Amino acid sequence: MPKSLLLAPSLALLIACSSGGGASNAAPTPSPTQTAAPSPTPSAGPVEGLPAGLPFNASLEGHFDNPFAIAFLPDGRLLVTEKPGHLKLRATDGTVAEVAGVPAVDYGNQGGLLDVAPAPDFASSHAIYLSYSEPGAGGSSLALARATLDTSTSRPRLDGLRVIWHQMPKGDGGQFGAVIAFSPDHQHLFLASGERQRETPAQDPDQALGKILRFNLDGSVPQDNPMASAGGARAITWSTGHRNPYGLVFAADGRLWENEMGPKGGDELNLIEPGKNYGWPNVSWGDNYDGSPIPKPKAGDGYQMPVLYWVPSISPGGAIIYTGSMFPQWDGNYIMGALSGEALVRIELSGATAKKADQWNMGMRIRDVAQAPDGAIWLIQDGDDGQLMRLTPKG
Repeated sequence: MPKSLLLAPSLALLIACSSGGGASNAAPTPSPTQTAAPSPTPSAGPVEGLPAGLPFNASLEGHFDNPFAIAFLPDGRLLVTEKPGHLKLRATDGTVAEVAGVPAVDYGNQGGLLDVAPAPDFASSHAIYLSYSEPGAGGSSLALARATLDTSTSRPRLDGLRVIWHQMPKGDGGQFGAVIAFSPDHQHLFLASGERQRETPAQDPDQALGKILRFNLDGSVPQDNPMASAGGARAITWSTGHRNPYGLVFAADGRLWENEMGPKGGDELNLIEPGKNYGWPNVSWGDNYDGSPIPKPKAGDGYQMPVLYWVPSISPGGAIIYTGSMFPQWDGNYIMGALSGEALVRIELSGATAKKADQWNMGMRIRDVAQAPDGAIWLIQDGDDGQLMRLTPKG
């Protein structure tokens, strides 16, 4: 999910079997337009359930229904996706309006309206990208759409929404991944595609599941992709062998970092390189949920080793690489939420290496993280009444 115009997004508990990749330019049916007025300005207050002793202040900035992603616009307004199929726009004064024209989604089993990412040129184009579980015959599939956000009237809306890619055929399963990132040169879009609890498609080059995908901003295939000339899912594949990626962020040096959920243990932080295979489901630092072992990664096995891993699982969610001025001591650090770990995690990056630094107990499932234009860190809680929080330095 883009955090401060860089991306940098549910807990997976089961595993299952097969699917593929394809493209479409057909626009989906939008969800019914509602006419609700913006909600009243909330007053900031204490965050419920937050443990004492944290090294930052936290203020409550709102509540949302099963949120998945938060993303700031350049002027400080905040976009929030709610998995049941609602896109909210929070103004800088705290009022919240629902955005009309959102595509229909298949809500449930970890699916729904998922990531939102303002285009790199949002200030002039007003374009945003959405990922979501697209309903249809045979089940659902991960879809990627682009639209223009029109805020010129009292009711914000999406205009000209167009699906620029969707995974086919449709089928069952959660673990959509669905997070979006833009390359530092703003010429390419990366999309994390989960393996939908089917395991084997992550190693099938002809299926777009369990992959990091790379597109031009219009959804076309970049000719310098590793298998661009092969067509189909191979043409858009950047890396292979992923399970359920919820964090995807470029560092200032151009390196692409990704965090993903493992099975029973084995959550990973990976340095993503083109054409490389990250091993799932053939190797993992975790085990299957029934307790049966999975071969562990080892040098020379043909798979990329994770830079860091977690056993037991913390279920990593959305992430940023911090670049603001409020927390200068964390400049360049990887900050990610943890769902089952109920934590905010800080990782120190140095080139191609990483070191675990802090894991702050938040007493709640942290779904996503974003950096505001002023350098504050914002978090969103997972669940039916997810709290939106703003973190600022103590003192």
